[in-house]
Amino acid sequence: MNFIILASFILLGAVITRQLSKSDKNSKKAEEDFWNREREANSIRKKPLDDLNYIQIPYEKLPFHILTENQQVQDCMEQINSLSELKIVNLAEYTNTDLKLKYGTANITILSEYDQNFTLLVRTLYKWGRLLYEAGYEEEALIPLELAVFAGTDISGNYKLLASIYKKKGQISKIEDLKASAQSLTSIMKKPILTFLSDIVHTEK
Repeated sequence: MNFIILASFILLGAVITRQLSKSDKNSKKAEEDFWNREREANSIRKKPLDDLNYIQIPYEKLPFHILTENQQVQDCMEQINSLSELKIVNLAEYTNTDLKLKYGTANITILSEYDQNFTLLVRTLYKWGRLLYEAGYEEEALIPLELAVFAGTDISGNYKLLASIYKKKGQISKIEDLKASAQSLTSIMKKPILTFLSDIVHTEK
């Protein structure tokens, strides 16, 4: 009996050692591949940025006439106006290495600025929509919130507030549209957003 137990421990130890060795080799291979791509990326010359998906802000649709006396809302409006003079691109699906390979190392700084502008845009739209909703302007709140989703935001609060409004209005099909938009996300927020949207559809009002 003791021999069987000992043999089992030896076998288990051998399996664990083999798996650890395999994991270590895979880790080293992944690290090697990363640095090879990084070296290649650093040698790429500057390329045109003409094919970027620049985001245009539809000013004529935004509720600039609502709650103009509210300082926080005014701040959102001013931030959106400031962003109108800048280039905005959602680059969440790319790593820095991907961007250098695609557009050249010399473009990394400007591309980072474009992506930071995107982050500021969607955060501002969400804040604006939330402020409008909290003040009782439910219909007007939908405008910046929906624009943020269209632009590609991964802010979970934006999805949750929109879904709650749609559920309240009985517009379940629009929650399904939100799920379709969330499916295209590449960030770690994709799964929790999809889980929330699925849950809210099947819960009672």
